[in-house]
Amino acid sequence: MSHRKALLIHNGNAGNKNIEKALGTVVPVLSQSLDEVIIKQTKQEDDAYHFCQSIDDTVGTVFILGGDGTVHQCINGISALEKRPAVGILPGGTCNDFSRVLGIPQNLAKAAEALVSGKKTRIDVCQMNDRYFLNFWGIGLITETSNQINETEKALLGKISYFTSALRSVSSAASFPMTLTIDGEEIKEEAVMLLVMNGQYIGTNRIPLPDASIEDGLLDILICRNTSLTALRELMSMEQGTIDRFSGELSYIQASRIEIETDTVKKADMDGEVYTHTPAVIQVLPQHIDMLVPANE
Repeated sequence: MSHRKALLIHNGNAGNKNIEKALGTVVPVLSQSLDEVIIKQTKQEDDAYHFCQSIDDTVGTVFILGGDGTVHQCINGISALEKRPAVGILPGGTCNDFSRVLGIPQNLAKAAEALVSGKKTRIDVCQMNDRYFLNFWGIGLITETSNQINETEKALLGKISYFTSALRSVSSAASFPMTLTIDGEEIKEEAVMLLVMNGQYIGTNRIPLPDASIEDGLLDILICRNTSLTALRELMSMEQGTIDRFSGELSYIQASRIEIETDTVKKADMDGEVYTHTPAVIQVLPQHIDMLVPANE
């Protein structure tokens, strides 16, 4: 690793009793490869955002020990910077979806080893209005799903909770009209869910989009018109590259920019966090951030 000074941000209020153990696992590995590791613990929801926003040029790498929510906050702080540090994700949450896309081991000790001995890759970041996301943005069924997951269930069931909750919401999902402008072309749609993806995992389930890549400068847009359980189940269990046969119920489009307008304001789920809403303009910032990945990725 070339840069000798790093910032390690960890989530202090994730109810994680194992945080001392987690820090005890990763800090020795990082400090062997770096001259200086500054450790910052988040206490408020947007601490990670503020830590990253105020990074100076001497910090070469930010390691994020946390789940998708902490990663999301950090990326929002870093993406707006003129000079951006490299980012290493140490999976410490429930789903760790984006770390899966990067091929980072889900075991913390292995993840830390893989990142310090790994390489850098430049990845796309998506900008939604004035916010940023790495993994996905969605309205409709996906948001109802997020809102139905209660914290106890999330802690007990972890990744399974996302899926069971999705299946619970399906019976009640109503379709809604929207106007999409995709790379300048306007289309009217009616759907139960719109997903705009950069990553490929949601709630640890791989969404088998045939051409998905985090470095192609394109958004992967999935329009889901049907609430049938079979469609959803099949989507989650499909092999990579077979999504095309769902032409009636699902459409898959790649584009670099999408504008979304809905008749009534729809809450949006962005990387698992529900705090924004329509209307939205989403565009790709191609190869915007350096990510640390295992050498074999």
